[in-house]
Amino acid sequence: MKIVKLIKIIMRQSIKIKLTLSLLMLTFIMTSAFGCRSSVSKEAQEKIQPITLNYWRVWDGQDSFNDIISAYRALHPNVTIKYRKLRYEEYEQELINSFAEDRGPDIFSINAGWVGRYQSKIAPLPPSITMAYQTVTGTIQKQTKVELKTSASLTVQQLKDNFINTVSDNALVGGKVYGLPLSVDTMALFYNRDLLNNAGITSVPRYWNDEFLADVKKLTKENSDGQIAQSGVALGTANNIERYSDILSLLMMQNGAEMVDAQGVVSFHRSQAGAQNNYAPGMEALRFYTDFANPVKEVYTWNAQQPNSLQDFINGKLAFFFGYSYHIPQIRAQAPRLNFSVSPMLQIEGNATMINFANFWLETVSNKSQYQNEAWDFIQFAARAENVKSYLTAAKHPTALRALVNEQLNDEDLAPFASQLLTARTWYHGNDYNAAEVIIGDMIDQSLVDPKQMSKYMQTAAQKIQQTIQ
Repeated sequence: MKIVKLIKIIMRQSIKIKLTLSLLMLTFIMTSAFGCRSSVSKEAQEKIQPITLNYWRVWDGQDSFNDIISAYRALHPNVTIKYRKLRYEEYEQELINSFAEDRGPDIFSINAGWVGRYQSKIAPLPPSITMAYQTVTGTIQKQTKVELKTSASLTVQQLKDNFINTVSDNALVGGKVYGLPLSVDTMALFYNRDLLNNAGITSVPRYWNDEFLADVKKLTKENSDGQIAQSGVALGTANNIERYSDILSLLMMQNGAEMVDAQGVVSFHRSQAGAQNNYAPGMEALRFYTDFANPVKEVYTWNAQQPNSLQDFINGKLAFFFGYSYHIPQIRAQAPRLNFSVSPMLQIEGNATMINFANFWLETVSNKSQYQNEAWDFIQFAARAENVKSYLTAAKHPTALRALVNEQLNDEDLAPFASQLLTARTWYHGNDYNAAEVIIGDMIDQSLVDPKQMSKYMQTAAQKIQQTIQ
């Protein structure tokens, strides 16, 4: 009997063991069939760790970048872009302080003229970038797969081919790319339609010629005290004219001045090689510019007592204003009923080629960033034609890409600026762009006080700007 009981006990235990093993096998099968397995190498695991890229800019709110950021995160969900917009007045100081205290951004914007100033703080674009891409495969048996892909970065030749000329002139230093632009602006002629209509001017001037000078005289009005009540154009001074250094620089370049020679020496004060009668194109451009603020000249229409040129245009007291596309929303916000339009920038009649002036910012990466590859990957992604379109549309900026220029010619607001992109230039590639602007402003002011010493003031200005380049 005892043996029979023992056999029964053993049989019952055996059945339990079989059931337990069956349940374990069923659980394994269920989790294998319907669960999600991960196939991730150690290197890939490191690449998909959550990271945050801090991105600092001056212009445009985050809403202009939402589409780009969302599209990038769809590819790289582990990367968070933390966008911060700062006021222009505080930007540079905050940037310098943050780098000194090791709390600076990973990605930041700089004006194209600041590359020399910030070069030591920038990590140039690497030749290639390795990024992790996550994919989920299978229907019943889902599997998360992380694949590392190494892609070649934008080459120097691709930069020159894809972007307008002025980009490579500023972004390339020693064969390395130090930044990529999302847009490029150009200077254009803003005009008050009502003031032109009242003066009987039927067509907008295209050249710096006698017709333009005649229009300025017609549009200039003085009050009973002999003070300027309405100005034909904002030219001649420095501090109360928006982007005065850009206007004068453009006049010099259009007139044939070689701003910087092949050896990197500032030369806008010199005569061109082989010029007759010692003709100095830079100085003649300065003389033309300052004539508009010289009371003894027929074209006198502006002086240092006038308000800021942008504000005077907004107030309806200025007929011609030279500005950029970013001025349009400022004007419309303060003067929604102002009847104004924008025309391409004036050129010198008879010149074989057009010359325009570019103003733009570059997106770049801090050399203190722990995520330099990811930061450059995002910049390259944002700058591609298929991605940057959403930003350009939202922010209403002219493109930096050749492929998008023709599309913008159909946009009423952007067409005047976009039509000039292929002929737009800059000239300063030194270490202190802001100081160079101040020097040009001083040269203008001194020339107004004593026009006979204009050549001397221009030579001194060239020497001082040379010091900022060296």
